[in-house]
Amino acid sequence: MSERREDRTIQTDRPSGVRLGDGLPTVREILSLEAVANGLPEVLAADEQLDARVRWVHVSDSGGVARLLDGGELLLSTGSGWPSEPADLDAFISGLVDAGLSGLVLELGVHYRYVPAVVEQSAREHGLALVVLHREVKFVALTEAVHNRIISEQTAALRARDEVRERFTALSLRGSPADYIVHQLAQTLGSAVVLENLAHEVVAAEVPPSVEEALFTNWEARSRLEHRRAEAGEWLLVPVEARGTRWGHLIALPGPTHAAGRTSVLEQGAIALALGRLADGTSDEWTRIGRQRLVDGLLAGRFAGVAGAAARVEAAGLPVEGAVLYGVVAAGAPVAAGAADVAARALAGRAIDGAANAAGAPAGARIVLLSVPRALTDAQVQAFGLALVGGDPAVADRLVLSIGAAAAGLEGALGSVQEATDLARGPRPRGARGLIVRRADDRPLIRLVTSLRDDHRLLQHSERMLAPLIEYDLARDGDLLTVLGAMLAHPGNRTAAAGASHLSRSVFYQRLALIGDLLGVDLDDGEVLTALHLALLVRRSAAR
Repeated sequence: MSERREDRTIQTDRPSGVRLGDGLPTVREILSLEAVANGLPEVLAADEQLDARVRWVHVSDSGGVARLLDGGELLLSTGSGWPSEPADLDAFISGLVDAGLSGLVLELGVHYRYVPAVVEQSAREHGLALVVLHREVKFVALTEAVHNRIISEQTAALRARDEVRERFTALSLRGSPADYIVHQLAQTLGSAVVLENLAHEVVAAEVPPSVEEALFTNWEARSRLEHRRAEAGEWLLVPVEARGTRWGHLIALPGPTHAAGRTSVLEQGAIALALGRLADGTSDEWTRIGRQRLVDGLLAGRFAGVAGAAARVEAAGLPVEGAVLYGVVAAGAPVAAGAADVAARALAGRAIDGAANAAGAPAGARIVLLSVPRALTDAQVQAFGLALVGGDPAVADRLVLSIGAAAAGLEGALGSVQEATDLARGPRPRGARGLIVRRADDRPLIRLVTSLRDDHRLLQHSERMLAPLIEYDLARDGDLLTVLGAMLAHPGNRTAAAGASHLSRSVFYQRLALIGDLLGVDLDDGEVLTALHLALLVRRSAAR
């Protein structure tokens, strides 16, 4: 009977830079290689462990081989140097498991003609994949085949890592925003990716609509739990940090393997985000931009379901369930990004704001979603408006604050935003001084129009009543709609209406006479004025 001896030429070390699981074959995949299949392999124990990754193959018959292992190896042996006593064999198998062995392949016929029962039982109890070869094979040929497979996959992984590194380095050099980097990570990994700050508030996310509600509901509590359970592999977490400062975490949900390794891909994204954050200095640009785009997306209707969108908003730090929500539009004075949240915290609430000049809002206006524990008093509204402009009374004197009705739930909040937007389209009263507050609760007609703005009958009413004026203005570059709006804004004071339209009284009265003639109505009739006011409000709301 021949005796195999341990040869240094077939004892190999772990290749540097390899992470267990990054592009490495499993025990199951190795058993399918031709060089292994020629030995007629048979799995005797722990076949559920055949998906363990193998980073290298080690050949040894020594009974003390466990001390030579680093973990992740597939051990090939004839068993010639193994202990003979059952208790010692059990301890031998236990030591291999403790060393992190991925699998044990025993060739029969050289030393053992059958597997000792204690070896099979111990492997089963310890969860070690045990495979026997019924036919003699050249271990050199077997290790060469496996190592070629590992090296080729590691080479492919290195190429993939280089490609990923180049891609995300380019993104950081271009100053790509955080949400776009997160989008690229999700595309690369083929799974949902979330960027959160240290308060566990979602800054940016790329998540399928079908899982949005389940993922983001109670996000802060779930995130804290998963941070503690990260090592279990349920979520993949990578910190975003540089120069000893940590700003948040990138989280990737389970997904397909990647040639570069999912952790490596996520780390490259974290580096790109950290470089961008360093360039921002002390400002929290990524949170500001992330929240702005969240609000802008909600206002544009870019969400699949209200429940999922509400969970996403709560994950961004704005309480929805059980809170009183308002839509607010600040116009007439500059409001710094993020100032709304600072002002809301003084009311024990939170706020997220969209970009200035958002669609539908007056030029330079900022739309805000405000969440507070209870309905706002007039004094609180005044304090909120002053805080929006940093407490500067001179700037507050130019501010017009339009506030929709109090609402519950995200859908109601979006309706409140529409009410505030419709209110904000009205001109600032001529000669008015100080902070102007407009509340939808004080403008029932605007609330009615906002709630019915998509009703085709209301739209038809507006078009039918105003069509002659619209055609006249388009044909002659006229201002009849503006004059009508000024008159309706000051129904009992034609002098104030003339001033609001920037016309002399005589010219203003001429315009009114022309409007009456074109429409064929009496502009002193209260019912006619109400119908015209409704038509004009519908037109303004539909123009959003």
